[in-house]
Amino acid sequence: RELAAGNRRWRTYRERHPHENPAVRRTLATAQHPFAVVLGCIDSRVPPELVFDQGLGDLMTVRTAGEVLDEAVLGSVAYGVLELGIPLVVVLGHQSCGAVRAAVAAEQSGEHLPAHMQYLVDQIRPAIDHDQDGDARIDATVSANVRLVRSRLAAEPELAARIATGKLAIVGARYELTTQAVNRLA
Repeated sequence: RELAAGNRRWRTYRERHPHENPAVRRTLATAQHPFAVVLGCIDSRVPPELVFDQGLGDLMTVRTAGEVLDEAVLGSVAYGVLELGIPLVVVLGHQSCGAVRAAVAAEQSGEHLPAHMQYLVDQIRPAIDHDQDGDARIDATVSANVRLVRSRLAAEPELAARIATGKLAIVGARYELTTQAVNRLA
C-alpha cells in the first residue's frame, strides 16, 4: 500500500521526499529497517526511490539491466530478506527496456553481443514472447521477464520457506514510462 501511495504521489507531482531530515539521517547511521527490497533495472528513468516516493531507509534497491539475476543479486536480495527481515520483494520491470530490446534483437539477428552483455541477453532470452512481433514482442517480453525473475526468486529455498510461512511476498510490477504508473503483474 505504501508503494502504491508513493507512486500515486509521484504520478501527480505531489512527492513528499519522506525521511530525508537530519533526525532520520542520524537514526539511520546506526540501523536500517527498510520495508521492501526492489529489484529493478539500471535504467536511469526508473529509480525506485523516486517512482515510489520513498526516502532514506525505506527501500533496499538492487539494480541490474533487465532485472537479471546472478549470485550477487541473489545474495543481496537474500540479505535483505533473511538478515533484515524485509517482508516484501518487488521485481520491477519497465516499459521500453533496453536490455529486453537487445535480447529480442540478438535472438532475431543471431548476433553475439560484446563483453558481458551477452550474459544479460542469455538470461532474458527464456522470457521472449514469440507470439508477438515488433514492439509488441518487446512489451510482452518485459512483463514475461518480470514474471520469470519473480518465479526464480520464489523458487530459492530460503525465500520459498519464508513465502510458505507468510513472512515474505515476492511480487512483480511494471513501470510505464508514458504514464509514470507502477502496475502489479499477476
